Amino acid sequence: MNPLILLVAVAGVLMLFGAGVALIAGGRSEVDERMERYVGGTAQAATVDERPLESRPKVSDRIDKAIGERGFTRGIKARIAKSDVKLRVSEYIALRLLFAGAAGFLSYLIFDNILVVGIVGAIVGSFIPTIYLNYSARRRLRAFEDQLGQTLNLWVNALRSGYSVLQSMEAIATELPPPVSVEFERVVQEVRLGLSVPQALNNMERRVPSEDLDLVITAVNIQREVGGNLAEVLDTISFTIRERVRIKGEIRTLTAQGRLSGWIISLLPIALAFILLAINAQYMSQLWIREDPMVGPIPCGWIVIAVGLIMMAIGIYAIQRIVDIEV
Repeated sequence: MNPLILLVAVAGVLMLFGAGVALIAGGRSEVDERMERYVGGTAQAATVDERPLESRPKVSDRIDKAIGERGFTRGIKARIAKSDVKLRVSEYIALRLLFAGAAGFLSYLIFDNILVVGIVGAIVGSFIPTIYLNYSARRRLRAFEDQLGQTLNLWVNALRSGYSVLQSMEAIATELPPPVSVEFERVVQEVRLGLSVPQALNNMERRVPSEDLDLVITAVNIQREVGGNLAEVLDTISFTIRERVRIKGEIRTLTAQGRLSGWIISLLPIALAFILLAINAQYMSQLWIREDPMVGPIPCGWIVIAVGLIMMAIGIYAIQRIVDIEV
């Protein structure tokens, strides 16, 4: 392929992607973002036709309103909330479509206009936003758990100084860094907007599904119902959590080689296949063309690809189970 045509095509795809991101991410007012952060949506407006242009709902608002109550969006909302990425459901879907189109088009052009490679590239590209959200959620959860012991120490000291539970959470939101400060600030804001403390804490647990946080929330809810010395209970939980964090860190260090081996074993066959496809596409195309030898209506190359993918999946699952040690 002519390198100039390929360069122009890549530039066009990147420009289209940038324009799409700017369209779906731009134009949101600060008030709408702050209200949506705590109550889950923007304020409803009156008649659209009677309002000035700048006050009419954006395209993303209309799409969110249309698909916001659908069942398939619940998992997307939960994933976005756990990762704390500033995206709406419509923006997330648009990003997946954009990545799928860009990756599929580039794969189709780079590998000598092979349709199968373009389809595979589109499928892989559509999962890039999901992979990023999952990675952000895991990184945020790990950072939250690492800060939870320090958080409980501050909480205990505030309670012993005479602060109430809500005032202690305000101190945590003020003194500690994110993501702990962000989550406790949300709890305080939700309580001020009318939710009860147990409801606000349960919402935080949905955003940060941590077993350690579940212990803390259970202790706070029990103390509000039956009474007791919450400071002593949180102090005991804090010691337990600090020990668990220390042990998890040691386990993560000891299993680093195994996790790296899993990544290498998982990505090496795929990388090697793409390298061979770039070097000799005609040789690699023998795996998916419909010609003899055949097993009934299915080419043998398709069977080889399916068996290879299944064996790779089994190996990845086995390695993950080996290095995933519960504490």
